[in-house]
Amino acid sequence: MDDSTIWTYEQDIGHQPGIDLIGYKVEATDGHIGKIDKHSEDVAASYLVVDTGVWIFGKHVLLPAGTIRLIDTTEEKVYVNRTKEQIKNAPEFDEGKYTTAEPTYLEQFGHYYGQPHM
Repeated sequence: MDDSTIWTYEQDIGHQPGIDLIGYKVEATDGHIGKIDKHSEDVAASYLVVDTGVWIFGKHVLLPAGTIRLIDTTEEKVYVNRTKEQIKNAPEFDEGKYTTAEPTYLEQFGHYYGQPHM
């Protein structure tokens, strides 16, 4: 997956435009990582922000839509194709930098998650 497709929901993962994902549990390939705090469906800039709670001491992580492998609306869970360690090592989400639209802010996430994964 490259930087340009990492921000787009893949087909057949259960994404339904307009569904509110806030509060859904998020599962990495090796276990639970937190709950969705916010999400975006912006074209070419779709993502989730996950509150990891006590797992990483309240850190919020941004997960581009391209990291999602399944959205289960019945169980209210989102499954991503990254490990807990990969998510833990990701750049931290900073609301201030995001809301000021710092030009290269989202690029760091695209680069990090766009790298090949195991």
